Amino acid sequence: MFVKNKRITLLSYWTSRYVLTLCIGLILISFISALWIRHTTLENRLGMMEFMADEMVYRITNEDAPDFFPNDKMNDVVKTREPFGIRDIDPIMYVVRATGEVISSNRPYEQSRTFSELIDGEEGVVTFHSESKKIEYYLVKRKIEVDGELLGWVLMVESKDNLIKVDQEYGQLAILILGLAILGWIAIYFLSKRLARPIKQVAKAAKQVQDGNYEIDLPDYIKEKEVYELVSSFKEMASRLEQLEATRTELLAGVTHELKTPVTSISGLLQAVKDGVVSEQDADEFISMALVETTKMKTMVGDLLAFNSFAVNAVPINLTSINIDQFIREVSAQWEAIQEHENVKLYIHLLQKETTISADIVRAQQILTNLLTNAQQAIQGVGNITISLSETDHFVSIQVQDTGRGITEEDRPYIFERFFRGENKKYETRGLGLGLPLSKMMAQSMGGDLSLISSGEKGTCFELQLKKAVNDLR
Repeated sequence: MFVKNKRITLLSYWTSRYVLTLCIGLILISFISALWIRHTTLENRLGMMEFMADEMVYRITNEDAPDFFPNDKMNDVVKTREPFGIRDIDPIMYVVRATGEVISSNRPYEQSRTFSELIDGEEGVVTFHSESKKIEYYLVKRKIEVDGELLGWVLMVESKDNLIKVDQEYGQLAILILGLAILGWIAIYFLSKRLARPIKQVAKAAKQVQDGNYEIDLPDYIKEKEVYELVSSFKEMASRLEQLEATRTELLAGVTHELKTPVTSISGLLQAVKDGVVSEQDADEFISMALVETTKMKTMVGDLLAFNSFAVNAVPINLTSINIDQFIREVSAQWEAIQEHENVKLYIHLLQKETTISADIVRAQQILTNLLTNAQQAIQGVGNITISLSETDHFVSIQVQDTGRGITEEDRPYIFERFFRGENKKYETRGLGLGLPLSKMMAQSMGGDLSLISSGEKGTCFELQLKKAVNDLR
């Protein structure tokens, strides 16, 4: 029973189609080769017949005979040339008078036979058909001339079927084509098997990943570039999925912990106030502490909502023209005003000219504030943060460089992944790991981008690119 869309193995699929293509190609080659063999055989054999006719004319015209064309002597001449044959064919040779009557032949012939209708005064090769019109013949004709006088003709006659008959050559061609077909099928089979092997391994590894097993075993040394890229990309994907799975697990624990801590604090503080275990002055302080914890929890929930909104493009962006130098001054001043640590110094290098960008001022301020806060958290002890501006034809670049500890090499590929928190921050700073992913989403929604430029022992540098306003483009 025929099954629609039945799946077959890659080896069977490609082998069958390659073999079909090979067979079609060999059939076409065989057909063209057969035509070529017939054509060249016909040309070669006609050439040999012409050579025989020329040789016969030479023999006749050099016979020392005062009476030309005595039948008995001409028969002797023809008979002496009869052994001069052509492989696979035996043409009929006629010596005829200028009027077309047959004088001699290497075969029995009718005395009344004449070729007058085929003698038109020109040497060459002509074709004619038998009386039944079923057999086509080739006729080679050469003049017999002595002292400029036409005495007769030498005619060579052979059927076209005999001239193009090449059974041996066809047999050799068939053996050659069959050999090529077998060798081609063997080569195709092993090449397809070689190609299918790593793909089957990737398919097997994909099943493992689907089942939650990321310990995949794929070959490292593959000659084919495309297959190597496929295997390498799959291994990288599996590694990232494993990392994301670990991140997801940590997220569940982290979100639970991060939200549980302020809830527990708020509950404890309010319960103490309710039970009257603190004085009135302490109660006010407890309520203030509860409000601070409420603000922190509100911020984390807000980050979650904002991230989800940007992920589904549900947050509108209000693009306006902003003077970049003035914007950096204001954001820097606001950020410094709320910092409690004096060990971090902020330096800014502006463009010092009127340059405007097209951005949402609220979102741009969120991104820059997040970068500055991350930089401050990375600095242990005394350190510096530097904001540097530069421009290209279409973008303004804002680089935030700190002198703190860098991001580990293992963490760098994942810093823009949602809910990812590096080892340096996981146990020191509270949060959900949404700052950088959310900032990157906001930058891209404004037509710009956020990227990591460098990170090492001397610090980390992030670059925020924002589009220039239309009236400021060069």
